[in-house]
Amino acid sequence: MTLELKILALAIVLGLVQIVLASHATSLQRGYRWTASARDEAVPPLTGMAGRLDRALRNFIETFPLFAAAVLIAHLVGRHGWMTECGALLYFSARVVYVGLYAAGVFLARSLVWNVATGGTILILLSLVWG
Repeated sequence: MTLELKILALAIVLGLVQIVLASHATSLQRGYRWTASARDEAVPPLTGMAGRLDRALRNFIETFPLFAAAVLIAHLVGRHGWMTECGALLYFSARVVYVGLYAAGVFLARSLVWNVATGGTILILLSLVWG
């Protein structure tokens, strides 16, 4: 298995961890009775840590499919090298840092780290053109 595919698998684990963190934070804020309910009633937006973890998860869900597609395309066409490896490492490591920064409510640095993760996906895509 290539490094890029291993990092893709780790990114899936990161997504699962984010789901667990966001859902538990939501349950702590809204109560486990609400969590177990059909959730038919309108509720106010999440606030604080629960809101930040939920937004970080939603952002992961937006970026992960693009990263996964880039890794899988590179794998299918046999492009493996420093660009794909660095791109995958950048995406994953920046996404891990991103979750911590977002959960902590860190201003600006979170957005800069998002750009690093996006740059990782772009690097993989560039390897398809210049590899």
